[in-house]
Amino acid sequence: MKTERDNPERAGDKLEDFEIGYFRPEDAEGIVALFREVYGEGYPIKVFYDPASLTRANELGDYYSFVARTRSGRVVSVQHLFRSAPSRFLYEAGSGLVTRDYRNLGLATATMRYEFEEWVPNNDNIHAIFGEPVCNHPYMQRTVVTLGYHETAIEVALMPAEAFDKEKSASGRVAALLAFRTYRPRPHRIFLPSAYANELRAIYSRLDDARELAVANGNLAAGVASRADMTVFDFARVARIAVLQAGADFDSVIGELEEQAVARKTVVIQVWVNLASPAVGEAVEILRRRGYFFGGLLPRWFDDDGFLMQKVLCEPNLDKICIYSDSAKEIMEIAAKDYERACGAGRVLS
Repeated sequence: MKTERDNPERAGDKLEDFEIGYFRPEDAEGIVALFREVYGEGYPIKVFYDPASLTRANELGDYYSFVARTRSGRVVSVQHLFRSAPSRFLYEAGSGLVTRDYRNLGLATATMRYEFEEWVPNNDNIHAIFGEPVCNHPYMQRTVVTLGYHETAIEVALMPAEAFDKEKSASGRVAALLAFRTYRPRPHRIFLPSAYANELRAIYSRLDDARELAVANGNLAAGVASRADMTVFDFARVARIAVLQAGADFDSVIGELEEQAVARKTVVIQVWVNLASPAVGEAVEILRRRGYFFGGLLPRWFDDDGFLMQKVLCEPNLDKICIYSDSAKEIMEIAAKDYERACGAGRVLS
């Protein structure tokens, strides 16, 4: 077991002894070494194992890396922003870690404060950020709230327990919240599906960006073909479907994508629909009939706001979900109640 005596550089360290800042090309090797130390070769995002690719991704703005360095320049903590949503102006915060012998110094929080309070406000490419704090413990949930994020949605069975084997902190699939923070407001008009109008109004009332709210009373246009992109994460057994356009064939298009997802042993299917369309209410009703239930609001997901609905082909571990804030508890209650409605329709597990 390592002690401070085994690591002379660590002895007596305080936060002010570290340099915290944005990525430099010479940090790339240290970030790769950090991922190998913590995850071996098993981390699913492979750019973190290739210094040249990581450097190029930072140059292109697809990834942004933020590090804490020791006095000798060793990278001991890293946080990332990266593109994962349909909008190029919305970034996900994640892929953060701290080397084992420098934990409990507050490096992760200090790096995130630099990232969110100093660096991001001066970057015009980033309009909003979201994170997915897991719900097998409250620690990261508490951190995102203190950093000014607003919880707007919940993914009730996002990650398999195997992803948490090292820390032995999950006995079943793990839920995650979605929490957002706006840096460059974009007020716009959105349409509320009638089935969730009251719930969404409550979430919007806590948001840090204004919206004009209207009723989704349009119809899916005949002769308009639906367009949807699906990504399957085989390890997590999760499929995510981004609906870029919903037409009269929406039901059959979703059915075909579901069949493809199930063939790949998916147990969680998520659908993102665009709240800027007045026909979103009809699309949501189709999803409800197919056994989907409430996930929540996705601010700026398509640049316009999105709405998450989810379907599970396994029993979600609802009684094991740990929720920190009152607003997140309200979202969890909405999802749990709507899950029971979907179960009653006999479609969630079919």
